[in-house]
Amino acid sequence: MKFQAPIFETPQADPKNVASIILGGGAGTRLFPLTSKRAKPAVPIGGCYRLIDVPMSNCINSGIKKIFILTQFNSFSLNRHLARTYNFGNGVNFGDGFVEVLAATQTPGEAGKKWFQGTADAVRQFVWVFEDAKAKDVEHVLILSGDHLYRADYMDFVQKHIDSNADITVSCLPMDDSRASDYGLVKINGTGRIVQSAEKPKGPNLNAMQVDTSILGLSAQDAARYPYIASMGVYVFKTDVLLKLLTRSYPSCNDFGSEIIPSAVKEHNVQAYLFNDYWEDIGTIKSFFDANLALTEQPPKFEFYDPKTPFYTSPRFLPPTKVDKCRIVDAIISHGCFLRECSVRHSIVGVRSRLESGVELEDTMMMGADYYQTESEIASLLAEGKVPIGVGQNTKIRNCIIDKNAKIGENVIISNSDDVQEAERPQDGFYIRSGITVIMKNATIKDGTVI
Repeated sequence: MKFQAPIFETPQADPKNVASIILGGGAGTRLFPLTSKRAKPAVPIGGCYRLIDVPMSNCINSGIKKIFILTQFNSFSLNRHLARTYNFGNGVNFGDGFVEVLAATQTPGEAGKKWFQGTADAVRQFVWVFEDAKAKDVEHVLILSGDHLYRADYMDFVQKHIDSNADITVSCLPMDDSRASDYGLVKINGTGRIVQSAEKPKGPNLNAMQVDTSILGLSAQDAARYPYIASMGVYVFKTDVLLKLLTRSYPSCNDFGSEIIPSAVKEHNVQAYLFNDYWEDIGTIKSFFDANLALTEQPPKFEFYDPKTPFYTSPRFLPPTKVDKCRIVDAIISHGCFLRECSVRHSIVGVRSRLESGVELEDTMMMGADYYQTESEIASLLAEGKVPIGVGQNTKIRNCIIDKNAKIGENVIISNSDDVQEAERPQDGFYIRSGITVIMKNATIKDGTVI
């Protein structure tokens, strides 16, 4: 009789045992006015995608099919997009999975009258949903942010979490001096365990967070260039640990990055996972604008298209774009556009956009339109001196974000030549944020306007 020697091998991570929670962000004040009429995850990006498509596509490509999306308010555009893209027969089919939007709601009692007070509080308000999920063999909960741009296989991350027998694993990036103080930083010991964390430290507190990043597998040269480890705000928790931390250990801590993680480090095994690839936080108007325009560069640091791990979006069944005598340099032109004798440089032109002759677009992110106007509608609007959707003749636009369905007239100049940094002009249909002009959704900019 032979005894089988015990094999000490960590189990293979199974995506069926993982649920992900996508945090749709607060009321989206940093992305205002793009979030004035929509939830942050529904903000359009890259010409035909929305922010939510990034974590959703990463989940699907990782095999994770139990997905909750937490948002501060229930926006029509978010629900419509999710229904069209991820739920039904013509979208991405889920089998035994689900996509649930959990919007902040009022519940009985004092606590129920408040908005989400932070990332952890948002999850706590729906703890009953996740306790229910626990019964359905969800062993690990992945917490994702809805305003990052990156491509990742989350199962590598979950496998590292299982291999190190961690209670919590934090996905981290190596970071240089110039940007370190903008992020939550962590300090690790020789085994990759996080021993300290600090939210956006400055000065001597920043220097104290320096660490030898070669422990995470960086080369000696890179370790010297990137002496900090920044948290990406992407976490994986053992389900029971998450529920315990939120409800029993720290019932009044409202935020993961600044409160829950630093407190949990003391008595839990919190591990760092190195993510060494393109990653951008696009939660502010400036970073959103820069990341979008960076997509047009050659070669781009990030591409939505990859044959093995495509990014999904709503199947709109639009005709190919029609281009007539245009000059287009370093640009992304989405489906269903009509471009006549115009010049587009270092810009993104979103779905169903119409650019008339003589238009010049430079360093501009145009989100496009939700619907078409017919040739006869356009002609009758012009005859009445009104402005159709799109950009009218001889209009020059630079350094600008144009939200959906904007109606920009003829001979308009949007250049912010006085270099105004901040301005609030909703009655005129625009705001200026960090020097970038933002034309509001459904706004009308009359013929001859100069901004």
